[in-house]
Amino acid sequence: MHHPHGQHNLRIFISAAEPSGDMHAASLMREILARRPETQFVGVAGDQMRDVGCESVADMTKNAAMLTGALGNAGKAVETWSATTRQLTRRHFDAAVVIDSPMLNLPIAARTRARGVPTLYYVAPQLWAWGRYRMHKVKARVDKLACVLPFEQDFFVNLGFDATYVGHPLFDRLSKRPPDPNVVAQIRSAGSPVIAILPGSRGHVVSEVLPGQLEVARTVRRRFGRAHIGISVANETAAEVIGGILQRTKIPATLYSEQNAGLLTAADLTLVASGTATLEVAYYGSPMIVMYNGSRLMYHLIGRWLIDLKHLSLVNILAGRELVPEFMPYYESTQPIARRAIEMLSSPGAMADTRAGLAKTISTISQPGASGRTAELLLSMINEH
Repeated sequence: MHHPHGQHNLRIFISAAEPSGDMHAASLMREILARRPETQFVGVAGDQMRDVGCESVADMTKNAAMLTGALGNAGKAVETWSATTRQLTRRHFDAAVVIDSPMLNLPIAARTRARGVPTLYYVAPQLWAWGRYRMHKVKARVDKLACVLPFEQDFFVNLGFDATYVGHPLFDRLSKRPPDPNVVAQIRSAGSPVIAILPGSRGHVVSEVLPGQLEVARTVRRRFGRAHIGISVANETAAEVIGGILQRTKIPATLYSEQNAGLLTAADLTLVASGTATLEVAYYGSPMIVMYNGSRLMYHLIGRWLIDLKHLSLVNILAGRELVPEFMPYYESTQPIARRAIEMLSSPGAMADTRAGLAKTISTISQPGASGRTAELLLSMINEH
């Protein structure tokens, strides 16, 4: 790549607040370093970012899942913002990248942009879902948005943003992790049908989501006595919460730690909370039921802006139809969900159609390369600046 201004060493401010953001940031850093090896990174960093060499201004990871939930701890956020401001005052930065987590990162973007640092928002906040009232705030705080879902680019461009669809960094990671056929065979030999449960990676989400998922699995097992229940364990925090819930419910289940490729490939049906995890399930081709039990209060607070979304789960939004059943943002009882699960497992034809629909939907977004495209976008912003 030719750099008109000569190759000075770049310094980039980078901020992520959750395990997924930490992972996406680390891949982005690797791609930037492949193109500009002398680049220095400073910012709000998790373990994976630090492993690639990011100097951390605020340690989010002491708090088990970095900033759990809604900023978990306001004091921590204020500390992070002031640490950021000190860095920006003291040193020159060529660019800033903030990744996902709008509650932490919109205020950080306000600070970097106020200092005239070209600012890229990567994994654009899901404004198409949550509240147009925030729009002007975002517009004032970022120069460019890197969108990870294809429909987001049009949505943001129509609102006057400079937005580019780069692809989803999830697929950079999944493409490097093909399922091990032995693991798949081993899981399938443990029983039939195979029911996979993905309860999420953050403790408070697992404790909200898993009990309902287990209730559904228990009902399915009454109908299919040989069913094998496999629970995906994302990290140690999740493992502790899952262990506690299993002890109370006494449902026979096997825990699979970081083995989603094998588990989801083997699964006949997956029970999954909403969010990016649904894309991972689709990638491995498993039919799924999306079930998320948020609070009713939350639903009424957000109900106003959910009205213009026909479907709430990403897989269905991408498919433009209800390809998989979704019970969200809350449900009264798990009975209708279990009935639907049994119905799906009892009709192989319909399941084959669902698998075909998932393959078609995911093929539109599953090409790897998002991290590389985002690196190029950032470097071109720096050159233009």
